Amino acid sequence: MPGLADYNATRDYLYSLKAKGSKYGIDRMHGFVQALGNPERQFPIIHVAGSNGKGSTCSMLEALYRANGYNTGLYSSPHLVRQGERVQVNRSILDEAEIVDYTQTLKPIADRLGANDEDDHPSFFEFMTAMAFLRFAEAKVDIALLETGLGGRLDATNVVEPELAIITSISLDHTEFLGDTIELIASEKAGIIKPGKPALISKLPAEAEAVIRRIAAERGSQVYAVSERFPTFEQLPHTNLRGSCQRWNAGVAVYASEILSERFPLQPEKTADALQSIEWPGRWQTIQLQDRTLILDASHNPEGSAILDENLTQLVADSCRPPIIVTGTLGEFRARSLLQVVSRHAREIHLLAPDQSRATSTDVLETCLPKNNRAPVTHCLLKEIFPSVGICVLGEPGDTIVVTGSLYLIGEVLEQLTCKTPAGQGKLQDTP
Repeated sequence: MPGLADYNATRDYLYSLKAKGSKYGIDRMHGFVQALGNPERQFPIIHVAGSNGKGSTCSMLEALYRANGYNTGLYSSPHLVRQGERVQVNRSILDEAEIVDYTQTLKPIADRLGANDEDDHPSFFEFMTAMAFLRFAEAKVDIALLETGLGGRLDATNVVEPELAIITSISLDHTEFLGDTIELIASEKAGIIKPGKPALISKLPAEAEAVIRRIAAERGSQVYAVSERFPTFEQLPHTNLRGSCQRWNAGVAVYASEILSERFPLQPEKTADALQSIEWPGRWQTIQLQDRTLILDASHNPEGSAILDENLTQLVADSCRPPIIVTGTLGEFRARSLLQVVSRHAREIHLLAPDQSRATSTDVLETCLPKNNRAPVTHCLLKEIFPSVGICVLGEPGDTIVVTGSLYLIGEVLEQLTCKTPAGQGKLQDTP
């Protein structure tokens, strides 16, 4: 197709879609998949929503099924460095040539849908969701793990009929889209529960659980709770991912596999081994540089900040030395809870603004620090801290540097640390 001959042209076209599809809802996505012949109906799906933990849970489920010999599809967002990370088959990401090919297939259909009204043209996220459905159908995956992008009820992924719906957590985030109470947000997340299909919930606030159980009952859906399968924290499965939250996510993944065991039987020893080798970058990810330890950990809302607090407390207890912390967020609301935690644990604080239009300025970030903060504060640029591949100039040999906040910031750091030539795909992110 003229104009989309290479990845750079395709990337620019996909970037232009960020301004498309401004109508909120899934009617447009229903039309898109119908025009494609409903590829999402060609493979079984586990659909996962939640304020936190949905990506980690999907990665755990993918590892469990792949370790047991199943051909897996994984759809997640946002990507960290490369766009193709969003769509993976057996953890192999879409390469740039494949993205070009799928875009050439999708573009004429999308243009036809939006011919009469530009708001009917599929958005970037809808394009990526459709791309995932096509890829998984062509790969004939045995099972696909789908992470919602935002909320659930009106998310583009919610055109599927999953074998199981999972809700990992409920907290106040994206309130401008999902509502400003736990009950309203729970209702939006519960929108992925389909009539007659089971639902699995993790540890949730009581008011959120009540809403989800009510909606499930209205739809004739049986609700399973991880706390019923693992009554105490000590009984939860162990995983190589750090933090108590990851134990809960592992419990959800294991219980989900048990609920679906009649159709997808697993071998217990392979499941246990898989949980010890989860790969999910940016979630307390430890990277050994030449003479320093770098930890990358996304923390994008108050619930995530509480998890970060727990991990930093343990880090300081283990090392007997406070870390240097680099942080940046999208949104002042998120910054306030995060900076409270950062101030409690940091020896030094370095403030960055992610290269995103919604990034919080470092001046605003500093106002979010508590008045009793004693750690020295620096405003800086990414390349000043990470000037080249594998290099961090902060601190001294032996120090630990923690980068936390927006997942977009984590991706920018990973790109700077690992890519001699920048991938340049950081702008291809979603609006919310």
